[in-house]
Amino acid sequence: MTLEATRRAATDVIEVRDPEDGSLVGTVPKAGRDVIEAVLGAAVEGARVSRSMPVHERMTVLRTAADLVAERAEAFAETIAREGIKTIREARREVARCVETLRLSAEEARRVHGETIAFDQRPGSEDRVGYWIREPVGVIAAITPFNDPLNLVAHKVGPAIASGNAIVVKPHSATPLSAIALAEAFRDAGLAPAVLQVVTGRGEEIGDAIVSDQRVAMVSFTGGPAVGDRLVARAGRKKLALELGANSPNLVLRDADLDAAADAIADGAFGAAGQNCLHVQRIIVERPVVAALTEALVLRARRVRRGRKLDETTDMGPLINRAAAERVRAVIADATLRGGTVVAGGAGEGTWVEPTLVADVPRDSRLAREEVFGPAAGLFPVDSLDEAIDLANAAEQALHAAVFTSDLRSAMRVVREVAAGGVIVNDSSDYRIDAMPFGGVKGSGLGREGVAHAITEMTTTKVVCLNL
Repeated sequence: MTLEATRRAATDVIEVRDPEDGSLVGTVPKAGRDVIEAVLGAAVEGARVSRSMPVHERMTVLRTAADLVAERAEAFAETIAREGIKTIREARREVARCVETLRLSAEEARRVHGETIAFDQRPGSEDRVGYWIREPVGVIAAITPFNDPLNLVAHKVGPAIASGNAIVVKPHSATPLSAIALAEAFRDAGLAPAVLQVVTGRGEEIGDAIVSDQRVAMVSFTGGPAVGDRLVARAGRKKLALELGANSPNLVLRDADLDAAADAIADGAFGAAGQNCLHVQRIIVERPVVAALTEALVLRARRVRRGRKLDETTDMGPLINRAAAERVRAVIADATLRGGTVVAGGAGEGTWVEPTLVADVPRDSRLAREEVFGPAAGLFPVDSLDEAIDLANAAEQALHAAVFTSDLRSAMRVVREVAAGGVIVNDSSDYRIDAMPFGGVKGSGLGREGVAHAITEMTTTKVVCLNL
């Protein structure tokens, strides 16, 4: 079902407004259950079409779509910046990453293969030969968040097409325009419309209908744990890939390069106004260097330039809406009421929150326990590496962790003992490239993204055995 057909079928629209000033950016259809029925019916046909596409055709479509996104880079960047929370410079970086994700997907399409099996390892099977292969699961439902409205869509769409699936994308209702523009690039690249469909609407109204439908073989979701738990309860027996956020610990040991650590931590704490699943939130610092690191971070927090997102000099924009900003301010207030001290920022109104650092954060505070998803980070003094590791592991979510140290033994101990989907040494938890496996443990979700690893999630194994 094309977007135009969805628009005709929908009886209402959603207004997409710039969180910076509330101005209208555009409108999209507000789909209902009748539209979902048509979309999923088309997706079944799309899965048949996609499965039958030769690998070289999948590669060509993905490469062409990547080239079209690159050609339209500035238009994509302006869309990302206007509908969402990123500055124009941050938006341009996201477009570049999307191009890379699609090109990686094209390359990985040629590597969706299996291996031979030595059946004669069992007595009586000497005359058998065979192999295993990977096959597409069929129809994939992808539900994506607002903070990376283009590249996180590409991380689901690219691997799905590379592995011969059809995909229905339900983008966040606050930032649907980037996903629609990406689908248009794929259409212009020659992809059959039924292979990739974007359906827009309120998650609570259409999300259940999508994920619970038996025609959907897999659900790939990026978002918060409460919604993730709801999807798990309604999905039934199907494949799930869930990325549910984090409360990332960044350990700074007494032998760290403090200037380098402060630069990386400030970027990771305040980039995209902290609305990032890899956001630096818990800064766990050995006491001998707490004062020096705090001073360095306060200076960097005060240098962050807030302003209009389309201004080339702006470093940080607003939060996605007023409710999100109020929640972040409430988390900061909770930390101070329990004994923490705001040493930078802390203020804000409407959709804006200042870059905020809280010192001596109490370990029972919301800032210590929850994902803040905003430009606030806390400093947690510790007396030893043992205590730092215990504190790092105290959170329920475990996506990325980081450690800053000049001692290889200490770094490798953190790698071994901190529970996380990734441990970054001498850079912040915010570091990621699009080719790496990406996902968490504990409450941070199930499965892995990163193009090659997402393809594994989006395929099933079939064994072929020939009795000669």
